[in-house]
Amino acid sequence: MSDTLLPPPRLRRPAIAALGVLALALGALQSVVEPALPLLQRELGLGPSEGALVANTLLVTGAVLTPVAGKLGDRYGGKRVLLRLMAVVAAGGLLAGLAPGLPLLLLGQVLQGAMVGVLPLSFILVRVHLPAGRTQAAIGVVVALFTGGGMVGMLGAGLIADHLSWHWMFVLPTLVVVAAALFVARLMPSDEPVRQGERIDWPGVVLLSATLLAFMLGLVLLTGGGLPPLAAGALLVLVAVLATAWVRVERRAVSPMVDLRMFARPAMWQACLLTLLVTVTLGMVTLLLPQLLAVSGDGYGFDADTTDIGLYLLPGAIAGAMSDAVGGVAARRFGARAVVVVAALATAAAMFGLAAQHDSAWQLALAKTLTAFAAGLATTALLAGTATAVDPGDTGIATSLLVVTRVIGMVVGTQIAGALLTAGTVAGTKVPAEAAFTTGFAVTGVTAALGLLLVRATRSTRTAEPRRTAGTPHTAGTEGTAGTRHSTEPSHPTEPPHSTEPSHSTAKEGTRS
Repeated sequence: MSDTLLPPPRLRRPAIAALGVLALALGALQSVVEPALPLLQRELGLGPSEGALVANTLLVTGAVLTPVAGKLGDRYGGKRVLLRLMAVVAAGGLLAGLAPGLPLLLLGQVLQGAMVGVLPLSFILVRVHLPAGRTQAAIGVVVALFTGGGMVGMLGAGLIADHLSWHWMFVLPTLVVVAAALFVARLMPSDEPVRQGERIDWPGVVLLSATLLAFMLGLVLLTGGGLPPLAAGALLVLVAVLATAWVRVERRAVSPMVDLRMFARPAMWQACLLTLLVTVTLGMVTLLLPQLLAVSGDGYGFDADTTDIGLYLLPGAIAGAMSDAVGGVAARRFGARAVVVVAALATAAAMFGLAAQHDSAWQLALAKTLTAFAAGLATTALLAGTATAVDPGDTGIATSLLVVTRVIGMVVGTQIAGALLTAGTVAGTKVPAEAAFTTGFAVTGVTAALGLLLVRATRSTRTAEPRRTAGTPHTAGTEGTAGTRHSTEPSHPTEPPHSTEPSHSTAKEGTRS
């Protein structure tokens, strides 16, 4: 090659610290509603259905807005879009903190849903400003800080609400978000958009957003039991029609929002399938364990209150944050597929163990710790591997689709576990029988074990693909060629090749010879 490419702009520690504090504050702001929901219902006079609406609004809007944020980040630059999202989140946090009633609180939650889009934008910045050897580890740290912030928010929400008021549990994290965003604006180097000449595919944006909105609302309503069969069928048809229309638009668009050819890459579609399976399992665990801790049945259950449940589940929250931090490193060292195999084995063993024995609270706490660590490790490894395996111009949209897949998997898993408990309710009561929990743990274990079959099936698919020769040309961000991989590194579709990591400079891609 005749051109000399400059190294990417160096990301200094103050900028990394500012981005980390921002992720931590956003995680805290996202999680304050869950432990304070009973308090909000009492203070605002909300019923159960209205309380569920408050709890799920941020989840739904986050799933809808995240792909849009990722695509805009690819088009206009991660930093530019991130700072504008932070203005929306700050407005939502302050609005929720000042809300006198339900309407403004819901509007605040809708605006705060934009925070979920910060994850793919952060991944864009990390990939642009860090060398290939540090990208996956940095992605894991960002996810870990977001998760750790959620733990801080869950623990701190009650203290703030008790000593100040529930309004301050929104205001205080929002003030930290504003301060951190200002430091990011000042310290973070600007990133040059990879796809500067492309137009935004607004029909594709609208159709994908509408599809995700209809799908997420359907899942939430099904979880709450508020959707009759006829309405559920109509909503399913609506989702199918919107999805079909979106695919047709994307196939014809000159610059589609999502290049559907990206899903033909094993690195992408395998990561989506594995992420969905892992998070469905985690969603089932997330519902089953607190329910068994809280129930007071005949010879089973622990009659634990909210504080006790939080303490039992705290080790799992810590383990989840730790696993996010090491998930990117594990993906680089062992490959995402190997990490998923270990996570599936650990989760299946823990769940089958609980199905056989669950008469002590420490057993539930240990199972939560193991499953949270395994799920965090697997999903972060898949996310980090995919972020560096796709084309540089698709980093935002690819990672945002994986983030949405994580949200969908959690909701689906919760729905499955809830249906199992409802089906096993003791006649004349609302208390699930012990057999319902046993069945739930066993089904969760089987679901986790399916991950092993899926890994093997996708491995067979990968092996069946023809190998490229060392001289075959390829574009940056593809899975790479046999000649570009190090001989000591495993060839996993979700693990990026080191030699194809893009070099960012002022030189245009077209000038390379």
